[in-house]
Amino acid sequence: MPKRTDIKSIMIIGAGPIVIGQACEFDYSGAQACKALREEGYRVVLVNSNPATIMTDPELADATYIEPITAEVVAKIIEKERPDALLPTMGGQTGLNTALELETMGVLDKFNVEMIGAKRAAIEMAEDRKLFREAMDRLGLENPKATIVTAPKNSDGSANLNEGVQIALSALDKIGLPAIIRPAFTLGGTGGGVAYNRADYEHFCRTGMDASPVNQILVDESLLGWKEFEMEVVRDKADNAIIVCAIENVDPMGVHTGDSITVAPALTLTDKEYQIMRNGSIAVLREIGVETGGSNVQWAVNPEDGRMVVIEMNPRVSRSSALASKATGFPIAKIAAKLAVGYTLDELDNDITKVTPASFEPTIDYVVTKIPRFAFEKFPGSEPYLTTAMKSVGEVMSIGRTFHESLQKALASMETGL
Repeated sequence: MPKRTDIKSIMIIGAGPIVIGQACEFDYSGAQACKALREEGYRVVLVNSNPATIMTDPELADATYIEPITAEVVAKIIEKERPDALLPTMGGQTGLNTALELETMGVLDKFNVEMIGAKRAAIEMAEDRKLFREAMDRLGLENPKATIVTAPKNSDGSANLNEGVQIALSALDKIGLPAIIRPAFTLGGTGGGVAYNRADYEHFCRTGMDASPVNQILVDESLLGWKEFEMEVVRDKADNAIIVCAIENVDPMGVHTGDSITVAPALTLTDKEYQIMRNGSIAVLREIGVETGGSNVQWAVNPEDGRMVVIEMNPRVSRSSALASKATGFPIAKIAAKLAVGYTLDELDNDITKVTPASFEPTIDYVVTKIPRFAFEKFPGSEPYLTTAMKSVGEVMSIGRTFHESLQKALASMETGL
């Protein structure tokens, strides 16, 4: 399908300030998307609150707004610029949450702005823990044993966290300790953690419900020690789907992906396990309803008996997408932006080979290793323990013929005196 001609102007929401868990990966993807859309002749309106990014360079977008990324401010910009479409998948969790707020406020309907890349229903199904579990049950894919707890509302509309914690405590018998607490609609596992005892459990349930914009947490059975894998999937509106890269975490479950040493391609999967994950990941995208663009599906495998479960999926360009793009040379953000405006994978060229279309899955004959960089010495209040909440402040990536070569290059790049 050729590109859409019914839209002329597209708004991109950036990721905002660089914080732990949301760094320059989203600047990388946003800058790619701006270039790709302007290349196709669209007018690009960019909103980002961080002036120190490449995407806010005046050359990259037709109109750049360095303003706070809140629904109210973005609504005023929409009123002034009147874009035809909104691409929320390039700004990390900030972009998705702001787009959902604008939809809820009725701003997008009022100014006739279409969400492209991922629709509201798909974002909610992927991010809302309850809807996601129901979707996985429909597919017959296994989830970790879990209970969803939402804090009840007080009469003034605020969340009653005390009552929420009591509900969570009653669920403890089913799950058992240790338990993993994951807040809904947050980035980098903010507010959650692994509870080994009752006091920790109460603490994480309270902070998790407080950190979640919908005051909802998922209490998972502990998968600590399981192997963790990620599949980077790209899908177009004609239902072509490819796996750009399978990423294996060297650190087991219980350590946030952003804090884990990761390797691409996955090295310890059997072909049968890889094919099950590949088919399952594509089925997840179809069921969630991600029409176009890149998504990331996370899996856990029990090394003792091979039991395989789906942990979660991100219906957007993520931190791992940036790693997969650099590891394979497949520009996920650029391709995702072009797919959002109507192209299909077979119509786009692979920038590296120049002769194959983007519908060919990349294959790599080398090993890529990513090692996170920590700076606990700069944050004296933080505990130097790795949990499900992200703590690394940067990362290095290296390429080698073997895992050993790649790992040693990465360690040398850390410049921490190893």
